[in-house]
Amino acid sequence: MTRRRQPFITRIAGVVFCLLELMLVPAALAQGRAECATIKSAILSRPVRYCAYLPASFDTDKTKQFPVLYYLHGLGDNEQSLLNSGGWDLIEDMQRTGTVGDFVVLAPNGGHTFFINSADGKIRYEDFLTKEFMPQMEKKYRIAGTRTKRGITGVSMGGFGALRLAFKYPQQFEAVSAEMPALLADVPSDFVAGGPGSPASMLGDVFGNPIDVAFLQRNSVFYFAKNDPAAELKRMKIYFNVGNNDDYGFEQGAQKLHHLLDSRGIPNEFHIYPGRHDPQFAVRHFGEVVQFQWHAIGK
Repeated sequence: MTRRRQPFITRIAGVVFCLLELMLVPAALAQGRAECATIKSAILSRPVRYCAYLPASFDTDKTKQFPVLYYLHGLGDNEQSLLNSGGWDLIEDMQRTGTVGDFVVLAPNGGHTFFINSADGKIRYEDFLTKEFMPQMEKKYRIAGTRTKRGITGVSMGGFGALRLAFKYPQQFEAVSAEMPALLADVPSDFVAGGPGSPASMLGDVFGNPIDVAFLQRNSVFYFAKNDPAAELKRMKIYFNVGNNDDYGFEQGAQKLHHLLDSRGIPNEFHIYPGRHDPQFAVRHFGEVVQFQWHAIGK
C-alpha cells in the first residue's frame, strides 16, 4: 500500500502545534504554593504560626526578589485565612491571567491581639511583628525589602491592625488596605464595662479589663492619622471598604476615618458597599484589594 505524504503546510502546522504543547506544559504545571510553618519568637517566648503564599516564579527563578503583602486576619481566624476563604485561589487566578504580577503574601497568626502590644505590656505582638517576623520572613522569602515594595492589608480586626501599623510606621509601607476594619467612631459605655460577654471580658488581656480608654485612644487608627508630623501619609496609598449594614457599626468609624483623612489632605480610596460584617463581604471585594496593592507595590 502506498502511503501518501501529508501536504507541507499540514506537516508544518503539526510541528508548530507540538512545539506549542511542549512550551505550554511547564506553564500549565507551574503553580504557586502555600508554605505554613512556625517562627520562634524571643519577644513572645513562644512559636508563632504563619503561612507564606508563594507565586509559581518563586520556585522557578531562585534569584528573583519579590514585593510583599502582609495579610492580617480577623478575630477568630488564623494564618490560614486566605486558604480557607479562597483568597489565595483568587490571587493565583489573577496572576495566571496577568491581572496582577507575582508577589509574596505573608500571614502571621495574630490570635486576638489586634496586632498591638497589650495594655499591661505582657503580650508584645507589635514588637514581634515589626522586629522579628518582618525582618526574618523578608530574608527567608527573598523580599525586596524596601518601602516601595511592601504593602499591608487586613480584614476586620486585621483591618484595624493594618491601618494602625501603616499609619504608625508610614516609612515602612507603600500601601495599606482594609476590609470592614474594626473602627469605632466613639467608645460606647458597654464596651468599657467589664461584665460577662462584654468586649472587655473578651479582650481584657489586650486592652485591659475594664477597658483602658486612654490606652485605647492612644492606639487607635484615628490617633495616628492625626499625628503625622512629617506628613508621610500623604505619599501612602490608602484603600478601605465597609458594608452599609455592618453588624458592629464599623461603617460609622470608617466614615469618620475617611473624613479625617480628607480634612488633612491625605488621599484615600473609600467605599461603602451593600453588605454586613461577614466573610462573604470580604471575599466579594478582595479582588479590588489585590489589584490596589499590586498597582502600589508591584509597578
